[in-house]
Amino acid sequence: MRGAATAATAATESPVRIERTRANGAVAIVWLESEPVNSMTLELWSALADALTSLENDSTVEGVIFASGLKRAVFTAGNDIGELYAPRTTKKRYHAFWMTQTRFLSRLLKTRLATVCAIRGACPAGGCVVALCCDYRVQTTVGTFGLNEVALGIAVPKYWAELFLDRCNDRVKGEYLLQIGSLLRPNESKALGLIDEVVGEGALMAAAESAMERFLKHPAIARATTKDTIRAPFSAKWLAYGEEEARGGWKMLNEPRVIKALGGVLMRLSGG
Repeated sequence: MRGAATAATAATESPVRIERTRANGAVAIVWLESEPVNSMTLELWSALADALTSLENDSTVEGVIFASGLKRAVFTAGNDIGELYAPRTTKKRYHAFWMTQTRFLSRLLKTRLATVCAIRGACPAGGCVVALCCDYRVQTTVGTFGLNEVALGIAVPKYWAELFLDRCNDRVKGEYLLQIGSLLRPNESKALGLIDEVVGEGALMAAAESAMERFLKHPAIARATTKDTIRAPFSAKWLAYGEEEARGGWKMLNEPRVIKALGGVLMRLSGG
């Protein structure tokens, strides 16, 4: 999978499906099912936010696993270029897109729910940051992982970069990877602490469920309070920066060099 996104495709149904597991329904799987590559449109981010709200508001739910239900091995292809290419969107829609995304991610980071990301295949950009917000990440042996915005001609968002570096056990290496827009293979990501476990595709969901069980065997309130203490300050700063970042992002996306770069990405994606 090359590139962080694809052009928007029309969806006739929700791009997200919630499945309850365990006999008591304490664990939910949020399946991302927007064919062909889970391009992260405003609609997909909104559906993810709605799913998280629903699960957080259900006191019987203790954990959530995020996974791809696509036919091909892609977790997500990242943010949809159609949401970033200024000639094809509007300032109003871009603002809604960016703030919906930021609210979801900053909330996911500190949610009371235990969170595991089951990554099948490619996971660049927006999909990568969803995974980084989770408590545990499992990826298949074949795939990619990273924030490759620079390779597309745009800057990595501030708190995406900070989260990536917080998770990375080699900050100097992490800064280098961000500056060259590199995507890592799963074992490379694991070596840097970005991925916790690498398994065969057939073992992915079992590994994710096993990781979830390790979280849930501990008292929920104690675990959730500790998580909030650790992550709430970062989450609050991230959310507070959202409006400023949306304004700056729209200005950047209207720069001729960026329009040209993203236009070239769209052309390649369309086979032009």
